[in-house]
Amino acid sequence: MLAKVFVAAALAVTLSGCVIAVGGKHELNDDSSWKKTQQYNQEQINRLALNTSAEDVRTLLGTPDFTESFNKDGETVQVLFYRTHHVKSDGKTTKDECTPLIFKQNKLSGWGDKAYQYL
Repeated sequence: MLAKVFVAAALAVTLSGCVIAVGGKHELNDDSSWKKTQQYNQEQINRLALNTSAEDVRTLLGTPDFTESFNKDGETVQVLFYRTHHVKSDGKTTKDECTPLIFKQNKLSGWGDKAYQYL
């Protein structure tokens, strides 16, 4: 009976140690990942040129965090939002943490908050 208690105690200590190690490492990777993505997006957006195609931007930056699409004055307008700056540590990306990229007729016509406000 004493042997069973000893084995159960050893297993409990071993398993709880594994859970702590896995959880702790995962959180560090998540923090580092969004920071790297954010920095990469900032750097690439700073290098963009007007009239770049939406397809080329998606190839460069990947899937946007948010999208909007609509017609205005007979033109198709698409807005892609990419995370570029940290606002709140809540584990969620929101539009206020993103830079909007505005495309008219599939060509980049502007980016940033001012360009978005002029729509």
